[in-house]
Amino acid sequence: MIQQRLQKAMTDVGFQDIRFEKLKKIVIKGRNIEIKSVDVIEKEGGHARALIGGGFGTISFNKIDDAEDSIKQCIQYSKLISGEKKLAHSPVVKDIVEINAEVDPRSISIDDKKELLLKYGELAIENGVTVVDLEYVEEYSEKYYVNNEGTSILQYHVDATICLRMICKRNDLTQQTRIFFGGDQNYKKLIGREQDVINKAEQTVALLDAEPIKGGQYDVVLHPSVGGLFIHEAFGHLSESDFLLDSEALRKTMELGKVFATEKLSVVDDPSAKGYTGSFIYDDEGVKAKKTYLIRNGKLSGRLHSRMTAGLTDEQPTGHCRAESFEYTPIVRMGNTYIDSGDSNFDDIVESTKEGLLLFGCAGGQTSGDMFTFAVQGGYKIKNGKIGEMVRDIILTGNLFTTLKNIDMIGDKCVMCEGGGCGKQGQTLRAICMGSPYIRIKSMSIGGK
Repeated sequence: MIQQRLQKAMTDVGFQDIRFEKLKKIVIKGRNIEIKSVDVIEKEGGHARALIGGGFGTISFNKIDDAEDSIKQCIQYSKLISGEKKLAHSPVVKDIVEINAEVDPRSISIDDKKELLLKYGELAIENGVTVVDLEYVEEYSEKYYVNNEGTSILQYHVDATICLRMICKRNDLTQQTRIFFGGDQNYKKLIGREQDVINKAEQTVALLDAEPIKGGQYDVVLHPSVGGLFIHEAFGHLSESDFLLDSEALRKTMELGKVFATEKLSVVDDPSAKGYTGSFIYDDEGVKAKKTYLIRNGKLSGRLHSRMTAGLTDEQPTGHCRAESFEYTPIVRMGNTYIDSGDSNFDDIVESTKEGLLLFGCAGGQTSGDMFTFAVQGGYKIKNGKIGEMVRDIILTGNLFTTLKNIDMIGDKCVMCEGGGCGKQGQTLRAICMGSPYIRIKSMSIGGK
């Protein structure tokens, strides 16, 4: 049994743990009404850590027979590291996490997956899109985790996502959008999305006739996809505590209890919520993931931790230490990060906006300290509470803390994204989700192309 072999590889010196993973990934790519490639990738391997000195010694390996030698090397590496070390306590766990999907993606043939992808591609082309890039990604894993404290966990996981990237061209003008379906273990979420494809195709075509936005200060209403991107990029990364330990200035800024935002705003990260891309039971340190309020009623109330960051800050681990695969050491990562629901409905938000913009569609973003910049796919003008003509080439910039305090209306229904991902320290993690209700932000800086 794999867990027993991993347990035997460890000693009782300091802290030691090992992950061993069996991974299978299916990637189907197409363009328009043609499948271009089908790749099935299988690999397995492990990642060992030891904490004896001032930091973790880590090593990845490919064969389970190498686990014992890998632990020995980790011990030697750790002894060479100077510095402060302190691991927060985590309960000993023995558990097996099974897959419980309504329709397991593995039960669907590759031919049926190709057919579904091509159906969506054909719909996009029929509705005016010039080029549509199609991608189906399915990942299955068996993840074994053991440590020398007695924890032993086996987690089975599967998820499937479809992404369509739509491109429309007219003369020298090109516009593009993206749409994701699925993102969790239930293949059923990928089926019956024809109207979503048609709506996004029509929206992409309409962007060709949209006028470029003029830069300036605008009241903005953010679609949940944009609100989710904003809170993920602008605030979520600041809540990952490994960043906190690297900056004394940031530690002062991110003082618990400090008023960060309007009293209406609460921000949550909850990997334990079921059915989303960022959902999981245990992280890659064997810590059970838990719902964590990052901002509660406007005040900074928590942050995301590994056992090490929790120990060094005298806080509790939250189960947010994860790695892209066995080839990487785990770091602090978000799970399902979202703005909690408020008390305003969408119609009230729009009708009470005298002049502003309704923005839709994620198009990427980045942060530098407390400053952020991110782009959206497009938007609509709002005039006297009415939604008007479309605008394009929209880039949002601002200071996080000023922007959080300028949120004055929050919708009554949070919507989570489907699919996605996030890069950090050379690791791209697909199992991350973000969401938001419709929110209104007063006087936001908008730049056009």
